[in-house]
Amino acid sequence: MTLKRSDFGEGFTWGVASAAFQVEGAWETDGKRPSVWDDAVLRGRVRGALAGLDGIDAFNRLDEDLDLIAAMGVGANRFSISWPRVFGDGRGPWNPAGGDYYDRLIDGCLARGLEPWVTVHHWDLPLALQREGGWTRRGIVEDFAVFAAELADRFGDRVRNWMVFNEPLSVIGHTVIGVHGSYGPHPMAALSSLHHMNLACAEAGRRMRDVLGDAASIGTTNVFTLAAPFHTTDERLRRRQRSLEALLVDAFLDPAAGRGYPFADSLPLRLMRRYVLDGDVEAAAFDYDFMGVQYYGPLPMTRLPLIGGIPVPSLRGAEANVRSATAIPVEPDGLLELLRRYQHHPACRRMVITESGFGMNDRLVNGEVRDDLRVWYARNHLEAVRTAVREGIAVDGFFQWSYADNIEWQLGREARFGVVYVDYDDDFRRIPKASYRWFQQLLGEGAAP
Repeated sequence: MTLKRSDFGEGFTWGVASAAFQVEGAWETDGKRPSVWDDAVLRGRVRGALAGLDGIDAFNRLDEDLDLIAAMGVGANRFSISWPRVFGDGRGPWNPAGGDYYDRLIDGCLARGLEPWVTVHHWDLPLALQREGGWTRRGIVEDFAVFAAELADRFGDRVRNWMVFNEPLSVIGHTVIGVHGSYGPHPMAALSSLHHMNLACAEAGRRMRDVLGDAASIGTTNVFTLAAPFHTTDERLRRRQRSLEALLVDAFLDPAAGRGYPFADSLPLRLMRRYVLDGDVEAAAFDYDFMGVQYYGPLPMTRLPLIGGIPVPSLRGAEANVRSATAIPVEPDGLLELLRRYQHHPACRRMVITESGFGMNDRLVNGEVRDDLRVWYARNHLEAVRTAVREGIAVDGFFQWSYADNIEWQLGREARFGVVYVDYDDDFRRIPKASYRWFQQLLGEGAAP
């Protein structure tokens, strides 16, 4: 089978994605204050010594990177704005030098025909706010809303597409295990944070709308995953699957749609009731223009004696036996299943694949990087998206994660997701991989095999 750009329609958005902490470096440049991830690096929570403080030096290679992104053939560049780079310790004042970097980034995108898609928050919480309690503190809802409105005011004249928050579920995971504090588990801190993130996203969305008006497109992103096998006749297993999916996905989508939380479906989620105050169901609702779908793979489940249903490697087939460098199993049919399942959810009237990618331990051999497995992953997941488009499901964009190899959070440089190789041993030299050439072919005149 072949893929063609025209298979997805004229209005389909093609892009690449990145996050500030993972690429920028320059962690103290021009008045930037420390984030929780800068602190994690200094405390040895990120592999590779102090590599996270350098990122991939994108701060100093803005034009080179934008030229490569444009040459790939995509029409959009998704990136995040570092809260502590522009807003100090979390409550301002505005840092003009930090803001200038994003002015240059946005203007550089537009000059090359790239639509900037801006993520307000991609996990780099100011360290000062973390020391006050981070997302466990209800007052952070106001802090975040003020920050989001400030970004809208500063950059809204040139940015039309916004994502309020990247994958709050992942931040919950960091909270549970104690990445930014004492090692966990910390289940109640995670649940209070979950609720405050939902409130913060909705309040930020409202204030951004007040600034930007209806011309802007304001969305957010969430992890979309499901427990496999997707369809089962085992009622006990299905109940356990439903409990897990409600906690991981619906606990974010349902509040945004004004439905409240799916307490009836998830026993662990019911412990969060103590944090939900009068009026919170209404306050957590916001009418997003689109929902960003972040899909990497499913959570396989099976029944174990005396234990019941838990996530274990149980999928069958060639795809399921392939795992990324972050141990996520590959299952492109899971993406299609999710798009079908959530197409009628009121928070998902329009969906965009804001992250899809495959982590590998890429190697540079004779000046080339042959990442054929990443090409196979991209092709199979794009075929799933194409099927959804042909079925009339409202999905109209795809962002490859990521543009270039970067700091994979706690894993440091050990897992590479980029379509451009970063040679850390040769001054961060950029080398397009085979997957980059494949996307060029797909997005150009020819079809991609």
